[in-house]
Amino acid sequence: MAINYLQPDYEVVRNNDRCIRCRVCERQCANEVHFFDEKRNQMLADETKCVNCHRCVTLCPTRALKIVKTDHCFKPSANYTESIIKDIYAQADTGGVLLSSMGTPKEYPVYWDKMLINASQVTNPSIDPLREPMETRTYLGKKCEDVSYDKTGKLMIRHYPGLQLETPIMFSAMSYGSISKNAHECLARAAEELGIYYNTGEGGLNEDFYKYGKNTIVQVASGRFGVHERYLNAGAAIEIKIGQGAKPGIGGHLPGAKIGADVAKTRMIPEGSDAISPAPHHDIYSIEDLRQLVFSLKEATDYKKPVIVKIAAVHNIAAIASGIARSGADIIAIDGFRGGTGAAPTRIRDNVGIPIELALASVDERLREEGIRSNVSVVAGGSVRSSADVVKAIALGADAVYIATPALLALGCHLCRSCHTGKCNWGIATQKPELYKRLNPEIGYKRLVNLVTAWTHEIKEMMGGMGINSIEALRGNRLMLRGIGLTQKELDILGIKHAGE
Repeated sequence: MAINYLQPDYEVVRNNDRCIRCRVCERQCANEVHFFDEKRNQMLADETKCVNCHRCVTLCPTRALKIVKTDHCFKPSANYTESIIKDIYAQADTGGVLLSSMGTPKEYPVYWDKMLINASQVTNPSIDPLREPMETRTYLGKKCEDVSYDKTGKLMIRHYPGLQLETPIMFSAMSYGSISKNAHECLARAAEELGIYYNTGEGGLNEDFYKYGKNTIVQVASGRFGVHERYLNAGAAIEIKIGQGAKPGIGGHLPGAKIGADVAKTRMIPEGSDAISPAPHHDIYSIEDLRQLVFSLKEATDYKKPVIVKIAAVHNIAAIASGIARSGADIIAIDGFRGGTGAAPTRIRDNVGIPIELALASVDERLREEGIRSNVSVVAGGSVRSSADVVKAIALGADAVYIATPALLALGCHLCRSCHTGKCNWGIATQKPELYKRLNPEIGYKRLVNLVTAWTHEIKEMMGGMGINSIEALRGNRLMLRGIGLTQKELDILGIKHAGE
């Protein structure tokens, strides 16, 4: 019998004096961690299966459970850490690529936390958002810079297709298949009520959600899943997905176990087959090729919808964005390397790409230097975690932000990082009917509305404190930011001064 070198990461601690053997934990755990031993009249646990999702802890009626990190340890080594040793054991067992979900847990710098927001005092008084107008509405798309007049002297302004957001926050791409239909319904309904947009991801659009088209961004990825003329015309905008922050340069893969009848119909692929998106678009090998696709999509939608190009944050991001701005795209979406995902090769997730803060600042600066900033709007995503991150992103040059992980957390996600297994105990990243029914869309969409509403109130408070009364006045206003604990090179890239200056 082969030796198992891997020990459980977590321990299930059960207070047997409190446990009433109701077996709720057993029924609720999709990973089959808990089981009842009739001979002992006792609940037991197979901790090798525990992903620390907290479902059992949350629903235990007597609070008899808690999940703790195991104190089983390896001999300390600064070079061969416990995580590296475990990864080697796992690959020696399977011979496979390690897969991980959500964003990287590595302790890379989080630049949001190393930037402070300015506040007004005497000479530039603050604004009270409770009593004075505060504008969070923003517009995405190409802006008109040409000023011309007709024969009567009336100002003529050319209007381009765009998006109107009541607050500068959108729900990022999460495909039907990677997340459940109920989760998509929550996102769609919340976007409609908030006056913002949600993104279908690369899995097409379920027939039931065409009614939310005015608040939907439809995505076209390399696999072209679910892409057809009616789909393209259903949304308010079209997004071409070139890259994703959690796995730059890597395609998508949705396991066949998640491709049930409805997902298969929506994606237009056989039921039970793996949905594999190639790493490159096989019709895009240059900016000229990208331009051809951009205008093909505009042609298919009668030039009524803005086209977004989504790219991962990588080292030469500013030059890439400059080319995209000249391709005819209306909006550039940049996804930082800390962004979440349903599944990514662990080594890619943890080692490829750059932080969204540095990428965003570099892109905004490059587009301004070249005089083409008004050609496109810029949307930032990849670990935007709070309203403060939103404000800092806009001050660095974003027109709006994408959020995904905070939206999932609002729906009940506990970041157990097991999305790729399809056994999400909270009904979010699963296609199993007995699991996804646990997510009630009536409750879920209201929690999303509450989250974005709360963030919007906080954004107004922070803008008021800066003496700014509109998102447009904040965009690219880096004088409102100061760095702390950053090197001069980092400050230069971000385009901000150090605290105290």
